[in-house]
Amino acid sequence: MDTLQKIPAHVAIIMDGNGRWALERGLPRLSGHKAGTENLREVIEACAEFGIKYLTIYAFSTENWNRPDEEIQGLMRIFRTMLDRELNNLHKNGVQLRHIGQLDGIDKKLQQKVQEAIKLTQGNQTLILNVAFNYGGRDEILQAVKKIVANGENIDDLDDELFSKYLFTAGSPDPDLIIRTSGEFRISNFLIWQGAYAEWYFTPTFWPDFNKEELYQALVAYNERDRRYGKVNQAKGK
Repeated sequence: MDTLQKIPAHVAIIMDGNGRWALERGLPRLSGHKAGTENLREVIEACAEFGIKYLTIYAFSTENWNRPDEEIQGLMRIFRTMLDRELNNLHKNGVQLRHIGQLDGIDKKLQQKVQEAIKLTQGNQTLILNVAFNYGGRDEILQAVKKIVANGENIDDLDDELFSKYLFTAGSPDPDLIIRTSGEFRISNFLIWQGAYAEWYFTPTFWPDFNKEELYQALVAYNERDRRYGKVNQAKGK
């Protein structure tokens, strides 16, 4: 792999296509979700190797509660198993776990596991891993507004910087690059505020097959982008 000139500080991923990956192989949907969680280790390690400092993964949305109960319960079991299996390895490799979203409505034992993982890894700095679990972008904005009102903030003081401090992602920079796997072209209620100026990369690859090489190709595409933030590129005049 050639050396990349620009490395995004923050990459976010919509991990899509687990169910279709399983169906193509004649497997139940939960087998796809299991394969997707097992794929995480390689992607996390690759992010650290490339020098990415923040990784946000869309693990479970507020809309996912509308899926069949059997699938939801299976997903919860998979998440619990993944935490039990991967936590020590993540901690050893300097990964700091953060949760974005709401823990309300999630099984108490899983809530406890998440909180313990956050506490254990809070001093790690190699890679910050934001896990969007029971997360929705609209809900995040509504919760931020409620907190702003409850805290009695002066409306005249409200700006982008202050508002961002009330979001679930407070303390993390906005994503530079958002990747969506499986060939879908939707933002699906993910990082609506934070992704306003992110570069997007869509790949037809299903999430369980998204590996280090796939991530590298996304970073190559990112290097080819000209991020202007609404300004004019003086060199190109456009």
